[in-house]
Amino acid sequence: MAKNIEKYLLSLLVVVGGVVYFLFGYLYNRSDVLALFGCYTILFIVSYFLISKYKENTKLLVALGIIFRLVFLFAIPNLSQDFYRFIWDGKLLLEGFNVYLFTPASFIDAGQYPIAQAQVLHDGMGPLSAGNHTNYPPINQLCFLVASWFFRDSILGSVVVMRLMIILADMGIVWFGIKLLKELNIATYRMFYYFLNPFIIIELTGNLHFEAVMLFSLVLSLYLIQKNRWQLAACMLAFSVSIKLLPLIFLPLFYKKLGLKSWVLFCVIVLGVVVVTFAPFFSMEFVYHYTDTVALWFRKFEFNASVYYILRSIGYAFSGYNEIAIIGKVLSVSVLLFVLVSATLKRNVRTIGLMHTMLFVMAFYFFTTTTMHPWYLATPLVLSVFTNYKFTVVWSFTIFLSYFSYSTSIHQENTWLLLLEYSAVYAVFFYEVYREIVNNKKKLLNKLAK
Repeated sequence: MAKNIEKYLLSLLVVVGGVVYFLFGYLYNRSDVLALFGCYTILFIVSYFLISKYKENTKLLVALGIIFRLVFLFAIPNLSQDFYRFIWDGKLLLEGFNVYLFTPASFIDAGQYPIAQAQVLHDGMGPLSAGNHTNYPPINQLCFLVASWFFRDSILGSVVVMRLMIILADMGIVWFGIKLLKELNIATYRMFYYFLNPFIIIELTGNLHFEAVMLFSLVLSLYLIQKNRWQLAACMLAFSVSIKLLPLIFLPLFYKKLGLKSWVLFCVIVLGVVVVTFAPFFSMEFVYHYTDTVALWFRKFEFNASVYYILRSIGYAFSGYNEIAIIGKVLSVSVLLFVLVSATLKRNVRTIGLMHTMLFVMAFYFFTTTTMHPWYLATPLVLSVFTNYKFTVVWSFTIFLSYFSYSTSIHQENTWLLLLEYSAVYAVFFYEVYREIVNNKKKLLNKLAK
């Protein structure tokens, strides 16, 4: 009888999860924020019960994670426009253009249509993306190229190919993530705080953000570091950087783990491989456009920030206008100093200590950034799997409140919802930091007592 009830409960959870993911993928759009948030809450409850009840059944949880992702397979992303730019870049590469030298708007405004479905893709990506040069690194561009090569004239076909890449990358994260957890003597079910998290399934598989591919290379790099294969780990970290630039921030943190000589060689390999991937596109015009585009994240773009918005308010009070250009530079320098100080910590000698430091660096960076799109959170979330910190799991729920800005025609952010989002995150974060400090003191006292 008990077994039958358990089977019915499992079936119910799977059906509910599948149906709600289907609604996310095929019915709602990002203006349906109340319905979306209600469904998102249901998915978190389903995920929590599945992980809690079946934490020892790894195969089942992996299978469910794959099934939920496959629900989105033929869905056109409805919460993000970025995939239109991905396909544009891929098609442009297929036509032999240096994708870093042209904006989509520069073609369309001149009445030129260099690729199939150019107008549809241009209109779909929106004026902000269309008016700026691409910021996606070369290996990410390779993914776009492959998707466009398979389906030159089908947006849906390209979407399916990209989605399969992301699903495979997530499977790779689970495979090597579980291996790394075992190496570190940490319970392997923690990997499902990432793999079964509705935030990850919706933002990466559903909305086609390539953080999954970047994180696969990063997790594999960390696994290889643990196995003392740092040369190969350097190559994987370089691939990760060439998908998304973000992992470059971790480079100084490997100093204590590797020692000075090996760390220098590690950096040479990482930077060398990254340069090689960029080499086919290199020109002074490329350097100008790429650096200028990346700089926009620090001097112009702003969304869903926390510390920055407080500083911006102070700036308004004193000067009467937005001081983002100054504040962005100050915060960037603060992040750099935080990374350099963190690189000197003794705990970085062990892989588990290194990953704790990486998580704190990511937290500091995203707490102070001017722009915090939901999918950015994937990196600290996967790192937290290897620690006792759960504030990223809480954040993966509350960050969905940022979508309420799309309920207005001008995408106006709601200050009260921002306060709610970050109050919960900071409360859990500081509690967990306090708990770790207390536990470390107890361990030290016990050690001294012996």
